[in-house]
Amino acid sequence: MRLRRKPEAKQMLMEHPLVFTPTDETKGEMRGKWRSLFPHPEHPLYVELGTGKGQFLAKASGLRPDINWIGVERIEEPLLQAVRKGEATQNANLRYIWADVEGLTELFAPGEVDRIYLHFSDPWPKKRHTKRRLTHRRFLDLYKQVLAPTGDLILKTDSVSLFDFSLEEFREQGWEVIELSRDLHHSPYAGNNITTEYEDKFSSRGMPIHYVRVAPHQTQPAGTEN
Repeated sequence: MRLRRKPEAKQMLMEHPLVFTPTDETKGEMRGKWRSLFPHPEHPLYVELGTGKGQFLAKASGLRPDINWIGVERIEEPLLQAVRKGEATQNANLRYIWADVEGLTELFAPGEVDRIYLHFSDPWPKKRHTKRRLTHRRFLDLYKQVLAPTGDLILKTDSVSLFDFSLEEFREQGWEVIELSRDLHHSPYAGNNITTEYEDKFSSRGMPIHYVRVAPHQTQPAGTEN
């Protein structure tokens, strides 16, 4: 369902203490400094790209206080909902960035991010829109630049076509598959899974959730498909 536009959302986000809104003048000022915003800057930094309404981050920041969490979202209405969820948790290990993924390397320094999450990204099913998919190789190159040497990426989706496309892009770009399942909720990886709004919706309809954890660097033996 398309969210109703809220004219006040922009101003609220620009003034909110949990949100960083980069401009042409400020977009690089936190690059390499994100951990300084958190009480425990020594903790790993995990980033969700396209954080949507924020259920995942609100839950994850409480379940994993040993991680510093950042959500990146370009559309103000869902981001405002996410921020309100995060604010309600009162978790000090959670922040948000109102920005487009296209500018990722201007936001984060090389090696600054320990994990990237892509949750139910737009599959862009038309062939002419292939380059807009967040697992297209042009985005994989951005992720590789900001990920730490031991960093990884987790993708979850209900779209078989996007999942198959992503696996092929990972393979062709030399990313290593560490864990993989075409039915996450009935796999060995289900125990550590934290759900999103879309995930709850799709799984309640009996739809399988496709999951993969990959790394641009060789880290450990690849997992098997479930």
